[in-house]
Amino acid sequence: MEAYLVAIGIIALIYVLLSLGLTLQYGLTGLINFGHVGFFAIGAYASALLVLNGAPFIVGFAAAALLAGVAAWPIGLVSLRLRDDYFAIVTLGFSEVVRIVLTSERWLTNGVQGIPGIPRLYPSLGGATGQIATFATILAVTVFAAWMIRRIARSPFGRIIEAIRDNEEAVQALGKDPPRFKIQVLVVGAALAGIAGAFYAHYITYIVPEQYIPLVTFYVWMAIIMGGVGRVSGAVIGSVILMVFLEGSRFIRDVVPGISEVDMASVRIGLVGLLLILFIIYRPQGLMGDYTKR
Repeated sequence: MEAYLVAIGIIALIYVLLSLGLTLQYGLTGLINFGHVGFFAIGAYASALLVLNGAPFIVGFAAAALLAGVAAWPIGLVSLRLRDDYFAIVTLGFSEVVRIVLTSERWLTNGVQGIPGIPRLYPSLGGATGQIATFATILAVTVFAAWMIRRIARSPFGRIIEAIRDNEEAVQALGKDPPRFKIQVLVVGAALAGIAGAFYAHYITYIVPEQYIPLVTFYVWMAIIMGGVGRVSGAVIGSVILMVFLEGSRFIRDVVPGISEVDMASVRIGLVGLLLILFIIYRPQGLMGDYTKR
């Protein structure tokens, strides 16, 4: 039971990292990024391939953040001058392009067969000790990322990106360059997703392109909506709620008879969608939002 809880905690922290990146992009700046999973995939494959070829873990994680951030930069240049809905479509298309490339470039990614045997973070530690060490490492990185996002939000840079979110024309009238700030935010958020992807790859030890479908992005969106858009605490609480609900729904088959394993996936997605609808109706500002508003 302890090992199971630690495993759920590790996956929850990975989702917290993803949610923090999206909180910076959408919650603070207003960028509707529907392709977050693309940066997650880039980070996972970058670190996995490098470490499998003998690179130290620190190099793999640095490459994961760097390559994910670099991938975000041209997207920002091309599409940040578009309207929000068009930008959302471009980012969604980007994530699908990444998945198709991972599938088709077999010489590098092994295609649909995936990459097995990815080293764990602490190979010398076995069993529960290794899992706890991994959990502690991800927790430390997540705490640092949350602190960084909070510092950004309270800095002059944070006030500018929040102003861009609320009224971009007014920021332009003050002589600022909103596209430049948006690109910086997109790159930082993508780098966080890349680090989350590296942690995921080294924890699961096997990655395949089908793990990086758009549904992952929308799970992250659900986490920040349930927790409270634009709040670091909302990203944390929302991710925990999402993980508890996703894992808890696995036990529905023990309560409701007649649900096959194949049908269970559809039931889980339906229940998650129902939970999101209920939040939007009864708690649109999220659990950590302003309780004076409805």
